Formats: sequence, structure tokens, C-alpha cells
Amino acid sequence: MRQDQLPLLISGPCSAETQAQLLATAEALVGLPLSYFRAGIWKPRTQPGAFEGVGENGLRWLQEVKKTYGFKICTEVATAEHVALAEQYELDMVWIGARSTVNPFTVQELAEALQGKNIPVMVKNPVNPDLKLWLGAIERLERHQIEVIGAIHRGFSVYEKTNYRNNPHWQIAIDLKQERPELNLIMDPSHIGGRSNLIQPLAQQALDLNYDGLMIESHIDPDKAWTDAKQQISPQKLKEIYTELEPRNPAAVQANALAAYREQLSIIDDSLINLLQQRMAISKEIGVHKRQHNQHILQAQRWEETLKANLQKALDSGLSEEFAKQMIKMLHEESLRIQMAVNSQNNNDHSGK
Repeated sequence: MRQDQLPLLISGPCSAETQAQLLATAEALVGLPLSYFRAGIWKPRTQPGAFEGVGENGLRWLQEVKKTYGFKICTEVATAEHVALAEQYELDMVWIGARSTVNPFTVQELAEALQGKNIPVMVKNPVNPDLKLWLGAIERLERHQIEVIGAIHRGFSVYEKTNYRNNPHWQIAIDLKQERPELNLIMDPSHIGGRSNLIQPLAQQALDLNYDGLMIESHIDPDKAWTDAKQQISPQKLKEIYTELEPRNPAAVQANALAAYREQLSIIDDSLINLLQQRMAISKEIGVHKRQHNQHILQAQRWEETLKANLQKALDSGLSEEFAKQMIKMLHEESLRIQMAVNSQNNNDHSGK
């Protein structure tokens, strides 16, 4: 595919491990239209004792990559000290990671450290699915006159195991793009998928959803990577994936067909909302009945039976288990909220007598 069909491509290893590993990976990426060569220098690990990065030495190696192969270079920063070193070693861009984006105090510290440094920034989504936190981090940086050039969608952490390492929650990324259409929206399929075999389909989905670029982790020998080995691919594999990506043709006939599909979705959405209104009206009546008969709002056995039965129906219909569970649990949670509101109103009425 042509570079103008995917404006931004960022790649390189999850972690800088050795000088030889970094230079070999960069050499193997020559020929791809890389916007930036990436490498993690400081690695925020979930548990202590894991490899936490090579630190300042890695920045020297990145400088050598830039000098030898002409790639612009970038890394993640999480402290003011990281920012100072990024400026010292003339990085062309930095990004703020998911664990930092979630904390406004950390973002504020980074914003103050980055002010006046003339280093462009990209912002990954926070670890939890919160659009306001994501937008807030971007705005906090912009208030310090920092050039935010993109938002990186890397998915959101979930407690329950899914097909993805991090749940995409596509709608959150779409909503961010609608709120800030001038920002580049970058997909990080490595962190969303968590497995190398998911990178190609996720990268294609990025094009289908009109993302502006990709950040994909590549390693000269992925099986021996010190961090996140399962989600890294070789530079050769990246070249194959990039070549096979298929930009969508925005022909008028396709646009008309898409408009027809969207009209069908609107009709179905209206029906769903009407059905939900009916369902919650019944939930209110159930709440009244339980209050009158002095019954517990949560009927645990009934809930377990309902969850199991409805989940099986959803799976039989072709819905994903993750979506079905979330949908059923959200419906139950809203039903409980309505029933508790009925009970609370009754208590207030009695207290006023």
C-alpha cells in the first residue's frame, strides 16, 4: 500500500534490550515508510522484579539508530526526569503511556516538564475505559502549549479474560475522533491483541475504521524478546502485513450502500430503545412487588439461572461471549438500580409520615 493511504507508521521493539538488538531491528525495518522508530526505554511493569528497561543507555542506542538509518526516534515518558533525558538525546516524539494517562497528577507533571521543550507528544488511552480521562490528558498538555500530534488506541484493561489482551472498546476511540477530528488516531494492535496472529486483522480493521496510522511492535527475534514476546513480530512479517493491507475505496456506490445499511441500523436501534424502555418499566413493577411483599431485591439463584440461560441463547445466536456477558450484566445492573430506587422512594415516604 502507499504511504499516503496510511499516513503514520510507528514500529520497533517493545523494549530496547541491547545495542545490537536495537540496531539489527532498525536495519531490518529499512524499506518501510516508518514515521518513527520506537523502543521502550523505561518499562512500567505490573509486578516488581520484572525487566524495567535499560534506561539512559537505550537513548544512546536510539540516537545511533537515527544517525545510521535516518529514522525519527521516540519512546514513552512517565516522569519529568524522562522528559529531560528525551530532550537531551534529541528524541523526535514521545508518548504518554496508559498507566500515566489514567493519573491527572502524572499528566500534569509531564505537561510542566514538556512545556517549552518543542517535543511533539502522543497520548495513549488510559488503562480503564474513560473517554474523559483520555481527552483530559490531551487538554492538560495543550494548556501548556505542547503539540499533541496524536492519540494512541491501545485498548483497555479488563478483569475477565477475552480474545484480546486489552478490550478495544471501539466506540470510545470513535468518540474521541469525533470530539477531536484534527488529531491523528493511531491504533496499537500489539497491545490490543496481545498475540502476533491478531496484528494483521486488527491492522486491517484500523484501515476499515479510518484510523490515521499504526504503532506495531517489531523485534529482530520475537521469540527471545525480554518483554511481551507473544505480541511482537519480526520486521519481515511487518513488511508482509503492510504490503497486504487493503485501503477501502470510497466510491460513491459504496457510500450509498453504506448509507442504506446505516438506515437499517437506525431503525433497529429505535426498536432496541423501545424494548429497553418496556423492560425497565417491568423492572419497576417488580420492584414495587418486592417492596410490598418484603422480598430481597437481589435474588441470587434466580440471577445465576437467568445469566446462564440468556448467555447460552446469546452464544447460540452468534454473539461473542464477552459482549453477551456485558450486555446481560448491564441490563441486570440497571434493573437492580430501578428496583432500589423504588425501595428508596418508599423509605422516604415512610420517613415523612
